[in-house]
Amino acid sequence: MENKRCIFHIPNHIDLTSKSGSSVRPQKMIQAFREIGYDVDCVMGYGSERKAAIRTIKQNIRNGVQYDFMYSESSTMPTLLTEKNHLPLYPTLDFGFMKFCKKHGIKIGLFYRDIQWKFDVYTKAVSKQKQWISLPMYRYDLNCYTKLLDKFYLPSLTLKRYLSEYQALLERADVLPPGCNEVNLSSNPSVQTDFSLPLRIFYVGGISGIYDLEMFLRAVSSIPQVEVVLCCREAEWKQESHRYQTYMTSRVKVVHASGDQLTQYYEWADICCVFAGKGEYMSIAMPIKLFEYIGYEKPMIGTAGTASGEFITEHNIGWCVNYDENDLKRCIDGILNDPTQIEAKKEKIRQIKSHHKWTSRAQKVAYDLTNI
Repeated sequence: MENKRCIFHIPNHIDLTSKSGSSVRPQKMIQAFREIGYDVDCVMGYGSERKAAIRTIKQNIRNGVQYDFMYSESSTMPTLLTEKNHLPLYPTLDFGFMKFCKKHGIKIGLFYRDIQWKFDVYTKAVSKQKQWISLPMYRYDLNCYTKLLDKFYLPSLTLKRYLSEYQALLERADVLPPGCNEVNLSSNPSVQTDFSLPLRIFYVGGISGIYDLEMFLRAVSSIPQVEVVLCCREAEWKQESHRYQTYMTSRVKVVHASGDQLTQYYEWADICCVFAGKGEYMSIAMPIKLFEYIGYEKPMIGTAGTASGEFITEHNIGWCVNYDENDLKRCIDGILNDPTQIEAKKEKIRQIKSHHKWTSRAQKVAYDLTNI
């Protein structure tokens, strides 16, 4: 019996070495579809590569090959501007392919990565001239999605409030946050430190732009019973370290690790940090690191009033505090005074973990698109 088949589509080149969410997530979803029993035909890369893959899949369909569904992920750029030179050299390629699939009865779901273009974080970073081109192109994408999609997946449903002008599309919206990996957990921390403090906190991720660790580091640097390992890209640390130098005590260690190198720090840590900045855009973000923390069964401190904070609170897998230094200190003091909370939160993570694996995300997509 032949395997089930699906199409995975993303309208840009993926850097397989990058650890950013926009590069990691597509790879994880492709792998997850394969793990749940699908042969996955991929349409990805620059325009010429996508064109060749589309030609092959179209011929397969004409020859009677059955595809259960097509799952797509948007680029952080408008679909028409994803070439190296950002020129719209393939104006009909991707949406034309979606139309072809729709015409042949293949259901289409798309994960809409983010909407930074709706926020100050985008308009402050991008010149007015580029905005005149990109903003209409982002809207063009959404208008095409309205005509073509059967399911419109979002990282969190809080994004819906920023897309109210696309009501017909939002009627097909559902949540599809990141997933977590299957991790072999060890009980023997391999990170060696000069001392053993009561509370060890690990943060991995960005430290610039929307990610701001100043308040977190200011708070923990004043609590002598806490040790922190902060993991970020080396180039980013060189660029941003001047902002953080005031808080760099002997209890704060900066590392530049990725992939399997992170395991030692997760094994070392008692809890993890998602308390990394505020602002309207941060309120809707659902970072991959939250689910990586779940994979390693690490309770986390998050920010109240954010999508990630609501998730932490809903599942009781950590602590959520206002974006305020004194509130954060009180939270950490509470953990130090009653460390049994940590194991209780870990048990909650163990209870939900299986529902948040990448394979669970793939199974949801497969179920949704084969039962419409």
